[in-house]
Amino acid sequence: MKVGNGIIAIGNALGYGQSVTTGVVSALNREIQSDSYKNKMIQIDAAINGGNSGGALLNSKGEVVGINSAKY
Repeated sequence: MKVGNGIIAIGNALGYGQSVTTGVVSALNREIQSDSYKNKMIQIDAAINGGNSGGALLNSKGEVVGINSAKY
């Protein structure tokens, strides 16, 4: 995966049922830290809404490259 690659985010946005958004990889290895953990994330520009956490993040080949887990 590289910055600029196309991605597809699947989830259950706002509890209305399955949703799909598309975008590109904006950055790799973005460090996110909270009180209890520190993690490196994939930053994307696809719309992510409440309820999308746990949904698949796919590359343009349909391969799972991540799990939607944070909106910032």
